[in-house]
Amino acid sequence: MNANFYDIHAAADYIGPGAIEVPIYQTEITDIVRRRGLFGQRIKQVPATGHPSRYFEETAIPEPTAATGFVDPRNISAPVVSPTRVERAVPLKALVAQINYNLFDIELGNQQSQFAYLQAKDLADTIEGVMHTHDLALWNGTDTSLSTPTTAQYFGAAAQIAASGFTTTITTTELIVDNLKATIAQMVANNNYAVRPTAIYANPVLLDLIDREMKTEFNVVLHTKEINGGFTVKTLVTQAGELPLIPDWTLGYTGVPGSGTAQLPAYIVTEDLIEYHWLSDPNPRVFQLGVPGSLASQYVVVKFGAPVVKMASAGAHYQVIVDR
Repeated sequence: MNANFYDIHAAADYIGPGAIEVPIYQTEITDIVRRRGLFGQRIKQVPATGHPSRYFEETAIPEPTAATGFVDPRNISAPVVSPTRVERAVPLKALVAQINYNLFDIELGNQQSQFAYLQAKDLADTIEGVMHTHDLALWNGTDTSLSTPTTAQYFGAAAQIAASGFTTTITTTELIVDNLKATIAQMVANNNYAVRPTAIYANPVLLDLIDREMKTEFNVVLHTKEINGGFTVKTLVTQAGELPLIPDWTLGYTGVPGSGTAQLPAYIVTEDLIEYHWLSDPNPRVFQLGVPGSLASQYVVVKFGAPVVKMASAGAHYQVIVDR
């Protein structure tokens, strides 16, 4: 058998008279990896009623028509009225991840005492990773139906809003701000529903275009407002009040802005009508599995639930595609 021997120069930074320098690292790992998005932290978290989670939407109140409601006061004949309610349901989805710790590596790390916190950090980061995937899927999940699911992912809020038919496009020659405000005015002017949008979500690139347009066209600097966790955003004054322009990195766009073929989506939403229906706990849960023959410690992170955009068919939310 041939034994392999390695020179200590391969591990040492320097070897000299009275000195052998070996690599030592900072005990903190530099980390600016993207984690949570704002959308999932602002929408309602509600317990699911079952699988699927069911609810009702009222689409009309019991009211008489103008033709039947007004009658001769000396000859009253009341029309029969009834409310209109529609049953809705959202199927729950499962989001999971597993991380394994090798016994040998854990004990070696403990003996070295250089990265003593690493096991806890990696488990916490696995939970954050599940939430990162969750936040991406809240907008962009690939399912296409709440009634007949087609994939294991969420039916994303962007697709639910687009499927409602309330969508408009701002062409390259039109002003973004004017058309956003006009769309919001149209939502508020709804004769049948009391629509009051609460926020505008878009990729930071589109919000930068809006900011620059305000300065160029109107010589106006947008106001700022503090939202979740001290995060400050610009606001737009509309017929629904002063709405926050929330930058959301999970909302992608196509093309290169300025080329004439780029498409950047924005979503005008009523956040009170967007819910995440959770099972057992709104936060991810961690389960430790039994130790197998390999003696590896196994942890599984699991989250059950699904998002639903309520009253989308009533025009409570709007998709705006900006061509640039």
